[in-house]
Amino acid sequence: MFNSLSDRLTTTFKNLRGKGRLSDADIDATVREIRRALLDADVAVSVVREFTAKVKERALGLEVSQALNPGQQVVKIVNEELVGILGGETRRIRLAKNPPTVIMLAGLQGAGKTTLAGKLSKWMKDQGHSPMLVACDLQRPNAVKQLQVNGERAGVPVFAPHPGVSSESESASGDPVAVARQGIAEAKSKLHDVVIVDTAGRLGIDEELMKQAADIRDAINPDEVLFVIDAMIGQDAVNTAQAFNEGVNFTGVVLTKLDGDARGGAALSVASITGKPVMFASTGEALDDFELFHPDRMASRILDLGDVLTLIEQAEKSWDKDEAARMAKKFADQEDFTLDDFLAQMQQIRNMGSMKKMLMMMPGAANIRQQLENFDEREIDRVEAIVRSMTPHERVAPKIINGSRRARIARGSGVQVSDVNGLLERFGQAQKMMKKMAAGGGVPGMPGMAGPGGFSGGRKGKQVKKKKARSGNPAKAAQELAAAETKRKDKASAPGASFGQPQEDFDPASLNLPKGFEKYLGK
Repeated sequence: MFNSLSDRLTTTFKNLRGKGRLSDADIDATVREIRRALLDADVAVSVVREFTAKVKERALGLEVSQALNPGQQVVKIVNEELVGILGGETRRIRLAKNPPTVIMLAGLQGAGKTTLAGKLSKWMKDQGHSPMLVACDLQRPNAVKQLQVNGERAGVPVFAPHPGVSSESESASGDPVAVARQGIAEAKSKLHDVVIVDTAGRLGIDEELMKQAADIRDAINPDEVLFVIDAMIGQDAVNTAQAFNEGVNFTGVVLTKLDGDARGGAALSVASITGKPVMFASTGEALDDFELFHPDRMASRILDLGDVLTLIEQAEKSWDKDEAARMAKKFADQEDFTLDDFLAQMQQIRNMGSMKKMLMMMPGAANIRQQLENFDEREIDRVEAIVRSMTPHERVAPKIINGSRRARIARGSGVQVSDVNGLLERFGQAQKMMKKMAAGGGVPGMPGMAGPGGFSGGRKGKQVKKKKARSGNPAKAAQELAAAETKRKDKASAPGASFGQPQEDFDPASLNLPKGFEKYLGK
């Protein structure tokens, strides 16, 4: 969504690198490029003016002029101001003191409210709550049926006493306000602690339907009213948000379709203009493609600083702790890393979600965006097919896989023999690295660690002391040999030397040795 904006801002900041001092002209040029980047991203003009004015004021102050690295200080200022216009702090659902907590969804038709209702219900269920969906969208054809399907996929019950309309020609019937009231009563009787009410969408700013939403709000008195907005609609997002704010006075914003290729200015405009925080973001079509909106993390993504915290949270949520403990034990026991282990690790990564999305959360990912766009997510499926086409013995001892076996594996997995060869070669490299890490030798090629390519150089990471070269002059060489021999003899006769003799006045009794041990110290 923010790729274009991120690229423009990253390019702008590159021009500041290495400068020990920024002139007024440098700051003016930087602010001008930031203004152009934001306007190109469809951010509202009023938001752009306010944002660039704050950045320029801070950049021209002592905050930058006295900084050790002025360029990085400007990036820090832009990051902080981005966090500000995105809402400042992470805003979470305010739960009611007396359950159930009622959440009402409102927005334009096509923004993705019904799909988002299913995603939000699953997210709340994963948080340990017992949600229920209420179908109050009786206007759009098959909206009730869609909500029931989403509820079934999320494992959440749906209250739908009225079927709604099934075609465009059918006139709307039923009272959505009454359905909402009945839904709250049903949730209380069934002891659900969260109720999510899906209301009818509007094709535009429709006063009649806006009044219907206001009536539903007055009837159920929701704890949260979430305005669902399509992040791809551009400048019109601001006008729509203002109209809904006046009509239903929403408490938070949910951005949908953040995985699209639009410029994404709506996300940077709505929170700043309405004063209502962005609370959630929908990043895909699957029910799990839904996340809490963190302004600081989104600002870091826009500036290509990465979002490692979200990546860690996703890993913790999907990572199999038993499998991790099993692998840790294998490392501790220095057991061989097998293809079964390799397959298990690949499945663990797959459970975390899209590889592209995960890699794009890494700092500096914009530099390899083209490679990431060309990455085929099905590669993991092909790897799994190849490994599963092997016999259990082949997975444990891949060295026995000869030419005929490779041909059989290729036929069984539907790939070429070259693909099997490539996988076995990559696995061999991974196995060597795992062995070295398990033995405590560190990762090959890492500075300061033992192994080929590291700075240590020695077999066990110890520095190898070079021998002093002998002189080419025969007389001087003989003199050096005589001096070395004398030094060796002096060392051997020194008190306590490994193979030397103790001094004549040395008393073994002073060592307080066990009885009978004196015979080992005799001459």
